[in-house]
Order: sequence, then structure tokens, then C-alpha cells
Amino acid sequence: MNLTNLFKIAIRALVRNKLRAFLTMLGIIIGVASVIAMLAIGEGSKKSIQDQMSSMGTNLIMVMPNMQRRGGVSLGASSSMALKYSDVTAIRNEAASIAAVSPAVNANGQVIYGNQNTQTSIYGVSEEYLDIRKLEIQSGRIFNSNEVRSMSKVCILGQTVVDNLFGKGADPVGISIRIKNLPFEIIGVLKDKGESGMGQDQDDLILAPYTTVQRRLAAVDYINGIYASAVSEEKSASAITEVEEILRRTHKIKESEEDDFRIMSQSELLETVSSITNIMKYLLGAIAGISLLVGGIGIMNIMFVSVTERTREIGLRMSIGGRGKDILRQFLVESMLLSLLGGAVGIIFGYLIAKGAGTLMNMPPVVTSQSIVLAFAVCFIIGVFFGWYPAKKASNLSPIDALRYE
Repeated sequence: MNLTNLFKIAIRALVRNKLRAFLTMLGIIIGVASVIAMLAIGEGSKKSIQDQMSSMGTNLIMVMPNMQRRGGVSLGASSSMALKYSDVTAIRNEAASIAAVSPAVNANGQVIYGNQNTQTSIYGVSEEYLDIRKLEIQSGRIFNSNEVRSMSKVCILGQTVVDNLFGKGADPVGISIRIKNLPFEIIGVLKDKGESGMGQDQDDLILAPYTTVQRRLAAVDYINGIYASAVSEEKSASAITEVEEILRRTHKIKESEEDDFRIMSQSELLETVSSITNIMKYLLGAIAGISLLVGGIGIMNIMFVSVTERTREIGLRMSIGGRGKDILRQFLVESMLLSLLGGAVGIIFGYLIAKGAGTLMNMPPVVTSQSIVLAFAVCFIIGVFFGWYPAKKASNLSPIDALRYE
């Protein structure tokens, strides 16, 4: 019996029992739709995080103090005074692969304007920081080197701080505010960056000269971190090596001793985030794939019912010359049709579910061609695997016993 006739017979058998065929396919539809939607949402969230991190520059390098330990207990990086401004000067002068470098001194405090106030983070940086972090000025200007040297009380506000103190759409350049009860003049406003991939508000901040934050707000003589940018993304690895060598020398760290600092690059962070999101994506896909297994069991069950119902038909076919392998192929084709049709409908529903979820989560889902090919391949395997045993049972029936079956 040729393949065309097998498909015609299989389609007629499914059409005779439309409701049963649909309910059988429903398990496959739900399973495939779940897998497609979960993989698309996972891939979309991964791409969204990567895009937002890349917007900060893939050649970004961050130097932070290492965890201090006392008596085997970690005191945290914030307790370390390992980094000084002299480290910034050494990196700027000696690291050939570094294009720009800025110290960072962090502080938190209440910001007041009139009867409005808000809690925010204040970052003390140099004028190179904006280029390093890919930040742009919407109005006003960045502070200059003279203002940094003289510890001027000037600042640049993020959009969230502007909205909280002055209301949406306001341009507060030239106005004075109070940070920890010290008057600061607003000389600029940053362009809106929105939330980061981790849900952090990137606009809830104030930038000021690092000298001002260090001496007037934090009252420390060390810095909390160093931000630098490599000459190019390709030079990031050599830039990290240079920075490590310079800091080990300036900190007089012996060969046998651990670094009192840690260096992170944006590319490393991207790789870490990608690996985490990949694990989550495949975990979600695997959980959704369980429903595919349930759908396959449903196909096997209904094929057993079909074999039992059509025992006399099988006997009749065999008595007029039908071979066992023809019967086997007939039921296998029916099983595969159920699985593949359910898979096709499931892919469409999965795409629509992913789009709807992406709209609600404000994140574009990514339906890849690989996930669609995988879905069809799995459906084909399910059709063959779960249809084989019932089809084999049908092909092994004795024609005489089948004809006598009531």
C-alpha cells in the first residue's frame, strides 16, 4: 500500500471521530504551546537583559575592593579601604589599553527641595564617567576638572529624582537643592534610561564631583570603586591584565597573596547573565515538556482504543491480502498525523501566548526557528514512539481471530 493511500485512510479514520481526535490532539497542542511560549519568553528576557547591559558598553571594566575577612568572617566589600585615587592615576598613566577611567565614591542620603524630599544614591565621579557608562546629558552640562579639584557643590540629576522633586517635564537646571543638608546647584539632567534588566531604576541617582562626595558627604579618604573603558571590546582582556598588574604593584601585593580588589568586565557579566537565563529558559522548557509526554500517552491510549474498535476491519484487510506491515504503517500514520497536527496548532497558540505575555511584561518575546523545528521533531518522535506499540499489536493480529471478534 502506497503512502498516499495510507494518508487517505488515516484522514478518513480521524474525520469519523472528530471530537475524539481533537481531544487527543489537545494534549499535544497544550504541550507544544507551553514549550514554545516558555522558550520564547526565556529567550526574550535574555535578549532584553543583554541589550540593556550592552547599552552600558561592552568594553566597560569595573574594579571593586575585595571582600575583607577577619577571623574567618566576611566583612563585605564596602568595609574595604583598598582603593585610593592614586590607583586611578596609575591606571590612567600606565594602562595603554584603557581609554578612560573614573573613580567612584558612593553615598546615600535625603535630597530636599522646598517641601519635597526623596531618598536616592549619590555617586561621586569624574567628568569621564558619563562616556564610560554611556550616559547622556538632556539639559545643562557636566562638571569640569576645575569643579572637581575645588570640590564644588554641583550635581547632575537622574530623571527619577527630577520627577520626585520637581514633577514630570520640569527642567531644574540652575536651581539649588539640599543633599544631606548641604546646598548643591543643579548643572545638568541626565537622559532617561529606564529600568535595568534586573529591575533596577537607572534614573534614581545623582552625580557629583568625586572630591565633593568623598570629603563633604562621605567624609572618607578612599574610593569605593573604579570605572574604566577599554580602547575597544577586543582589548578588554588585555586591559584587565594591565589593570591587575598595576594594582598588584601599587598595592605591594606579593605573589603568594590574594588580590585586595576584584576586576569585572561587562563581557564577563554578559556571559554570566546569559548562562543563568539559559538555565532558566531550558528549565521552563523542560517543565512545559512534561505536558508533551502526557499528550503522547494520550495518543497511545486512543490508538489502543482505535485498534480494539477496528479489529474486524483489520481482519478483513488481512483476509483480502493486507500484510502486517501495511497495518503497522496505517496505524503509525494515524498516530503521526494526530501528533503533527496537534504540534502545528500548538506552535500557533504558543506564538500568540508568547506575544500576549511579552506585551504584559513589556518585553518582546523571541520565537526562534530552532524552537519550531524542535517542536515538530518532538511531535514526530512522539507520534512514532507512542503509536508504535498499538500499531505493532494491530499488525500481529490473526486474521481469523480478528474476523471472529465481536
